[in-house]
Amino acid sequence: MLGPWLLPGALLALAGTVWEVWVRWREVPAWLLPPPSAIARTLLDDRGLLAEHALVTLWEVVLGFGLALAVGVALGAAIDASRVLERGVYPLVVASQTVPVITLAPLLLIWFGYGLLPKVLITALIGFFPIVVTTVDGLRAADREVLDLLRTLGAGRWARFRLAKLPGALPAVFSGAKVAVAVCVIGAVFGEFVGASRGLGYLLNRSTDQFLTARVFACVAVLAGMGVGLFGLVALAERLALPWRRAGAEGGPDQG
Repeated sequence: MLGPWLLPGALLALAGTVWEVWVRWREVPAWLLPPPSAIARTLLDDRGLLAEHALVTLWEVVLGFGLALAVGVALGAAIDASRVLERGVYPLVVASQTVPVITLAPLLLIWFGYGLLPKVLITALIGFFPIVVTTVDGLRAADREVLDLLRTLGAGRWARFRLAKLPGALPAVFSGAKVAVAVCVIGAVFGEFVGASRGLGYLLNRSTDQFLTARVFACVAVLAGMGVGLFGLVALAERLALPWRRAGAEGGPDQG
């Protein structure tokens, strides 16, 4: 169970050791680059403050990801089902990724104020694209022989979608969801950078202004842990929803 984490853990421990030794040997000021031991101490001493702001950011991420997942899957299915949407809307969805979402944050704050909504919208906008793309690709990769068989048996478009296309697309949808939930953490922080009074992005900004560099690193560490944890939850949901994929992976190739 711990096998996959042994090598990354060893690499992190090695990097932390080198970092600690180098900072102390060079006598680097703590405000410029604190040693890992100081960051760990800050994580412990400021755990209440970090937890308070982390819950705000986590709520923004969960709501934004949920919105991105619902709209992304629905739009992906609509694009797959409609040639008009494929030709008219899909290129616009792709083109929208050339606009940095952070540039839209001030507009959302002007339109919707400084409450929860603009942060959720920014988070959803960042997580939206990978879900749409993987949903469209997954639906397009449906088994044509199965679709033809269902059509021969008199199944309508909805029945073919429900029985063949959607189940076949679920692995791709989950792949997009895992990417999206990780980047949604970035989206929430972007929203808090522009205007917020709570959240890890706000605390990180405030700590930077006060040269509390160890707390800045502590915020980054909590955000990284949040991203990894949410990724793991989506991966767990995938394992539970698609048990046949787990069985196939564990079975490995046929050895004859």
